[in-house]
Amino acid sequence: MTALPGETPGTVGTDTPQDTVSPPDTGAEGSAHADAPEAPGATEPPGDAAGGGEPAAEVSGTEVSDAEGGQADTEDAPVGSPDADAVTADGGAEAPAVPELSEAQAELAAQRELRERIEKRKAEKTAPIAAGTGLSGTAAELLAAVRAVESGEKSGTAFFDSPAPAPATRRPAPAAAQPPRAPVPAAAAPQTASPEALDAVRAVLVEGGAPEALARPAVGVLGEQAAELLRTDPWQLLAVPGVRPEQADGFARALLGAGCGPDDGRRTAALVGWLLERAALQGHTALDAGAVRGALAERAVGDPDAAVRNAVEEGVALVFQEGDEPAPDGEEDEEGAADGAGLAEDADTDREPAQVLLGLDRYALAEESLADGLARLVNACEKAADWAEAAAAAPSPSAAELIRTTAAAGLVAHSGGEAARAEPAALIAAARGLGLRALGATHSEDGRRRLAAAVGDPDTAVTLAGLLSGAQGPGRDEDGALALDLLVVLDAPQLDVENAAVLVEALADGTRLVLSGDPGVLGSAGAGRVFADVLAARACPQVVSRTPDPGPIGELVSGIGIGELHQVDAPGKEVVIVPVRDAGEAVHRTVQLVADSVPRAFSIPAEETQVITVGHGGAAGTRALNEALKQRLNPGPGRFGGFDPGDRVVHVPAPGRAVPGVVRSADAEGLRLDCGGVPVVVPQERVESSVRHGWALSAHQAAGMHWPAAVVVLPGDAAQGLSRPWVYTAFGRGERHLSVVHGVDQALPHAVAQIPAQERTTRLRPLLEALPTPDAAS
Repeated sequence: MTALPGETPGTVGTDTPQDTVSPPDTGAEGSAHADAPEAPGATEPPGDAAGGGEPAAEVSGTEVSDAEGGQADTEDAPVGSPDADAVTADGGAEAPAVPELSEAQAELAAQRELRERIEKRKAEKTAPIAAGTGLSGTAAELLAAVRAVESGEKSGTAFFDSPAPAPATRRPAPAAAQPPRAPVPAAAAPQTASPEALDAVRAVLVEGGAPEALARPAVGVLGEQAAELLRTDPWQLLAVPGVRPEQADGFARALLGAGCGPDDGRRTAALVGWLLERAALQGHTALDAGAVRGALAERAVGDPDAAVRNAVEEGVALVFQEGDEPAPDGEEDEEGAADGAGLAEDADTDREPAQVLLGLDRYALAEESLADGLARLVNACEKAADWAEAAAAAPSPSAAELIRTTAAAGLVAHSGGEAARAEPAALIAAARGLGLRALGATHSEDGRRRLAAAVGDPDTAVTLAGLLSGAQGPGRDEDGALALDLLVVLDAPQLDVENAAVLVEALADGTRLVLSGDPGVLGSAGAGRVFADVLAARACPQVVSRTPDPGPIGELVSGIGIGELHQVDAPGKEVVIVPVRDAGEAVHRTVQLVADSVPRAFSIPAEETQVITVGHGGAAGTRALNEALKQRLNPGPGRFGGFDPGDRVVHVPAPGRAVPGVVRSADAEGLRLDCGGVPVVVPQERVESSVRHGWALSAHQAAGMHWPAAVVVLPGDAAQGLSRPWVYTAFGRGERHLSVVHGVDQALPHAVAQIPAQERTTRLRPLLEALPTPDAAS
């Protein structure tokens, strides 16, 4: 075991950890979305997989996509990803609740109309597609091609028979005043399904042998016409969170009989969409076409090439080409006609063949819109601003550099650890001193409070969700843009591509944007890797903080960031290692630390100590730890839907957002929470899917937040879920004290040294690299 300094402030067990624990349910955090409340759901359609030769899996509980993004089991990991989470959702007859729309998703509703209309393609092929008409470049051309296919003017194979067009040069910001912007719509309330639609869907589900409980989520996803869609295309059931291909196959066989088979175009199109949605849960905005073909072949699709072509023709997926373009017609060799996706291989062995990607339109539109928006900010900024006096008065050299850089650029990337957050705070204070409308946005309420304290003004900090919804911040100007001259987004690694697109679209020409964050932490819960792509593309000036994180915890985390797990001096027991032999002992030691040892040794009460573990399942996952901690810290019958007053909880109001809180009471309106001083009422029907106990969180949920003390639990069956970003994120959540309940032996130093962040397939970096940014720093 790697020796980290210190000893437990309480009783220490044996120092020989057991490293051969068999994980019955690891709950390992292998994805960007492994952090949501567990929502029950089941669907048990009878019959064999449609023409596949094997019966559909008999299940009592299906893997569900919950309010924060969902979980994937290892057996069915998304293509293009390493192992997915091995978390099995709790069983039950209830279907997963339909997640509420996040603010970002609501503001992208206009673009989402494209997706809805494509899904109705068979009934409405002549309907106009209004979404995306304001885009330029590749996305606009792709949308035009989809329209041509749907109208019959062009064959879908044309997507493959010709190279993708070169990215169009993005327009610089015009000197003249822009026409008024359309106001960004406010967050919309979830659609309420009509009783008639629910009854119709229930009838179809019963006929196909699926649970009636899926009716509400089916209507929520497919709309009022869900019954008709499911009857004509039963595989549309795959769009409902938690439904798996073998279950949709059984449902289809029950409705369609022996006439359906594994190569049914409706089945293959739904599978392609399902694979891309699953990949999005892992953070990808696109997937390699070869990986999609391979996954289709594993699911009994006889002709994956034709299946991919069909999915593109049907508008389920868009196709993109990255890298070198194929050779001109006639230059292919004899064997190189078409690859599996239909694009010609380049016959020139000295050149890399072009990579073909498949993606969902929602992410293609978001990435293209974001790239164009960032280019607009870069080109529209007034770069002659003189902030020299403000920089000279900055509290540190790094803060002065950030102020000078921001004065001369419309977009700046700032990176650094926790201590470096003082530099954006100094920038905001300096800009406001110059009379500018400057504001900072953070990922969490905890981050907002810390930023406001650093600036010295509570009006200078908001949460990103509050800013986008209009609940916080300066509001909109007459053109619908945010009334700001400078916006600093902290915790930028937690920014997903859809939220980023909405945010940038809401900024007026001339507004300066600073993206600030720690590149070493876990990425966003939503799809994309915005901050990492901006850094990698070098499309704007970058400022790297030289301010180190202080103390033993800061020294330990800084070493982890460069792949080293070494001893640190901790004279005040700031870092303590508690060796354990198995998961049961890990739970026992964790409860002891939170309830007794940490409060006694450091005067940090239990409510200010956060437990962080690798995943939800397993004998020492969040479920087991929360149950044990509730029994010790706040025992009760759970009379409010499993919760009692005083319970620590985490509320997921929208995908990608985890908000810690405390239960206060419950009434006819729902469960009443106190979330960082903000009263929240969760409707009864949303409690099960969006609230769970929160004494123990996953590292993704804890990202962007800090507590006086943190207890990180690493049982033996969690070893496969460890990575350098996970360890870096978890170990950095404690301000004064860190206890590590250690049962993974050498898996911990191995993860730190050799398991970097999981790669995400995105298109934002090449889009940014194609931008005309002559003023960007090299």
